[in-house]
Amino acid sequence: MTLVVGYAPDERGRAALDLAAMFARSAGDDLVVCTVVPAPWLPGVARIDAEYQAYLDDLAKQALDKARADIAPDVQAVFSAKHARSAPSGLLDAADEHEATMIVLGSSSAGVFGHVASGSVSDRLLHSSPFPVALSTRGFRAGAAGKVTRVTVAYGGSEQADDLVMAAAAVAARMGASLRLASFAVRPRPPYTAGVGRVADDALVGAWGESMQAAGRDALEQVGGLEAVPYQLEAVIGHGEDWGGALDDVEWRDGDVLVVGSSAIGAAARVFLGSRASKIVRHSPVPVVVVPRARAEELAAP
Repeated sequence: MTLVVGYAPDERGRAALDLAAMFARSAGDDLVVCTVVPAPWLPGVARIDAEYQAYLDDLAKQALDKARADIAPDVQAVFSAKHARSAPSGLLDAADEHEATMIVLGSSSAGVFGHVASGSVSDRLLHSSPFPVALSTRGFRAGAAGKVTRVTVAYGGSEQADDLVMAAAAVAARMGASLRLASFAVRPRPPYTAGVGRVADDALVGAWGESMQAAGRDALEQVGGLEAVPYQLEAVIGHGEDWGGALDDVEWRDGDVLVVGSSAIGAAARVFLGSRASKIVRHSPVPVVVVPRARAEELAAP
């Protein structure tokens, strides 16, 4: 299988390379490190056009030289410059060309260190890509021998979520990783004057938690019937007064990857993040993989 890594010669590119290297070590994937060279909108015949294009090509060569120096020595990769109107379209073209299973990107340098932050390129891909999209946390480093040790699925208890669980379980087993289902209960602190309603809220949250635990057990029971099963299965619920608190309520460690499914509102064949998924991605303290609904169904079907 092949991963296309979107590379820029800055902290985003280094983080993307480290995340892709972690995937490659875990699953034996091939890497295509790709930098996109902007193509002129109105190409002309003037010499200045050729000089400017040569300048862009030289920048791309320098970027790929830096990528060769930055990538982990134990990981094999092909390095490619793609001419395209925009970085997202160039990466999609490269993924099509190499029949990629995923596009790997770094987080925006404007985001919070240690969390996932979407930039202009990743934001567009997170709302249009037919390929799963992996986003590193800002400043991510996998270490010299880092591998994926646990795959956590953001679990909502729906039939669509069950497909995502089965797909993630198959990948986790191939990587030699464990599988965890994580559900998140966000309940803002009520005004002091509304304290009476807290008891009713507690009952609703408790009932929701019980239903999620039951749905999680059923999903993991299906996983147990697979030919290859992750070595450990578990389910957890994170509680918080906001999404950041709910994700922080769950234990995270090096080697974790969080898998999120795209919204049922968008086209099945493409990634489309709903409001809850967007908040989970934005507050994740570990790398995130966003999977289009059709791709999850395809992986789960066997």
